[in-house]
Amino acid sequence: MKICKLDAMACAAALDQLDDLLLDAVAHGASLGFLAGVDGGEARRYWDGVRAAVADGTHVLLAAAHEGTLVGTVQLALCQKANGRHRAEVQKMIVHSRVRRRGLGSVLLRAAEAEARALNRGLLFLDTEAGSGAEQLYRDLGYTRVGEVPDYACTPGGKWHPTAIYYKTLFAPESA
Repeated sequence: MKICKLDAMACAAALDQLDDLLLDAVAHGASLGFLAGVDGGEARRYWDGVRAAVADGTHVLLAAAHEGTLVGTVQLALCQKANGRHRAEVQKMIVHSRVRRRGLGSVLLRAAEAEARALNRGLLFLDTEAGSGAEQLYRDLGYTRVGEVPDYACTPGGKWHPTAIYYKTLFAPESA
């Protein structure tokens, strides 16, 4: 398994695989902001937006590849506000259904944390479906659950659910 940081050019070259990864995740119930029936066009528009954010330096996209095929991704959305340049949001951690429950989520999240440290982002936060298996992963890796927001999003099948909010301090920010 190889984890790499995709720049805008690498993201463009991997668009077909990124589309497939997203479509697989939604088809298997992942609550990623898409509903059942999402098509390739919608997936492509999403990844085009990510590619643009990577190009302008507001997002970092990390990908896991196995034997030349992308099997997972995670993103860091880098806060651009002057008073928030010490933080990043962990977004859209996706693991292909055929390799789930094998530790890839942990590997991706640790790679995201290493990238955050390299970018001097000492505070990470994220949200995830409350009650999902992902919650245990985040707790195991030292994230603190702040609480939850009811009826935050719906599953691909259309069922409303709460989201759980987590954070992790990697290091304290320096005084401004």
